[in-house]
Amino acid sequence: MSFRLATYLSEAGPRAGLVVGDRLVDAAQATGVAADASVQAILDAWESALPRLDAAAKAGGQGIALAGATLLSPIPLPGAVYCAGSNYGDHAAEMARAKGLPPPPDPHDLGLEPWHFIKSSRAVVGPNDPVKLPPASKKVDWEAELAVVIGRKAVNVSQADALDYVAGYLVANDLSARDLGRRAAAPAGSLFATDWTSHKSFDGSCPMGPWITLARDVADPHDLAIQLDVNDVRKQDSSTKHMIFNIREQISFLSSRITLWPGDVILTGTPDGVGNGRGEFLNAGDVVRTRVEGLGELVNRMT
Repeated sequence: MSFRLATYLSEAGPRAGLVVGDRLVDAAQATGVAADASVQAILDAWESALPRLDAAAKAGGQGIALAGATLLSPIPLPGAVYCAGSNYGDHAAEMARAKGLPPPPDPHDLGLEPWHFIKSSRAVVGPNDPVKLPPASKKVDWEAELAVVIGRKAVNVSQADALDYVAGYLVANDLSARDLGRRAAAPAGSLFATDWTSHKSFDGSCPMGPWITLARDVADPHDLAIQLDVNDVRKQDSSTKHMIFNIREQISFLSSRITLWPGDVILTGTPDGVGNGRGEFLNAGDVVRTRVEGLGELVNRMT
């Protein structure tokens, strides 16, 4: 029996858990290896840890009911969170429309490679955590994303081998403060007008979870439904097959520029249906549900 890898809140604090069916089993207690109390430590030793985790999942164990567990972000403090910018054609087009611009061409046709910005690992929150809207922003937006969890050190990885470095996948929401993305007083055309930190890394701006689904259990990460609802109204409804740069391309490119480490997370882009394209933004009390087919759901209330 396979398992999903989670972090849950125990009486002793955050601990790694194995989700097996509708039960959650403490990973370290099940394997007898103290280091397995942390998802990050498990990922650091992924190749050697996986067989013993498989054995523990197969053996079962009483554990606790999953419905009664408090799940945290599976990786509470990732080493790095890389976010693919403008990586769905329909989303790129809607963002261009919001600025009164024509749809951009496919970056492949221009000879461009993937590009990413970095989101603070401190911005990460769990699958059911509330998110406090930043007081400086009136235009906080949503972005449903498939996230990739790295399981092996990756340097100059080929596209053909890229998926071999993936431990698993999870659901993420790249919350974005649209009105903080530009420094208002910067002169037009200034190279220093963009503020990615305020735009993308405010506290709570990266809900992730609810667990890591192992890569081996995802038949095709490029053919998964991806959806987001605000107050039970569907806003995004698409498929990961519409990515511009696929996961292989993203991992290969990133690893050619910077070493990827176990526990690093890559958010692979969002489809159309974000609030900015329709002039809708989040308010206190709004409940955002983010899901990717087969990977679970995030439920975050804005406060």
